[in-house]
Amino acid sequence: MGDAVQQFFAVKAKIAAAEREAGREAGAVTLVAVSKTFDAADIGPVIEAGQRVFGENRVQEAQGKWPDLKDAFPGIELHLIGPLQSNKAREAVTLFDVIETVDREKIAAELAKEIARQGRAPKLYVQVNTGSEPQKAGIEPREAVAFVARCRDVHGLAIEGLMCIPPADENPGPHFALLEKLGKEADVAKLSMGMSGDYETAIAFGATSVRVGSAIFGSR
Repeated sequence: MGDAVQQFFAVKAKIAAAEREAGREAGAVTLVAVSKTFDAADIGPVIEAGQRVFGENRVQEAQGKWPDLKDAFPGIELHLIGPLQSNKAREAVTLFDVIETVDREKIAAELAKEIARQGRAPKLYVQVNTGSEPQKAGIEPREAVAFVARCRDVHGLAIEGLMCIPPADENPGPHFALLEKLGKEADVAKLSMGMSGDYETAIAFGATSVRVGSAIFGSR
């Protein structure tokens, strides 16, 4: 059994323990295995070990490896967890099953156009910049609820979740608490929060999915 497979099982066990600790149902939290920068040879054994949900940061990189992997392994759910450029909306709608990084009007409009054109509707999350970091993608927290409403009412998008990436040098707990609060106000069912270093904390704050890369695949 390779390192990635062993680490995958260790992460699954920690998620299960964190669910119990938080008084949540077993299986309430989906593991999104972040496979960016790793190739099909690295990813295949983790799929064979039972993982079916994966996250990628870049549309172009994902296009290079996932069509063949999806053909080889039925039931894969692929999440886009990196910033989406409007000129990549067409490819993103074609390839991804979940797009977690809707964060501005232009992207919402492009996605609506592509969903109508292709007849394929990935699940959509709005990314919230909980730390208001200028270099980071995501909508400002104070604008998030209104933006979700506009995505639904103006663009006809079915937004089902919120996503955040807390500042690296801050305690993530308050950011997760903020996303949970905004999720209730925006009436979304899903919260994508928590990464390799803090996913157990995120589960305590109500994460429905956690995005774990280096704790499974190793450092890039």
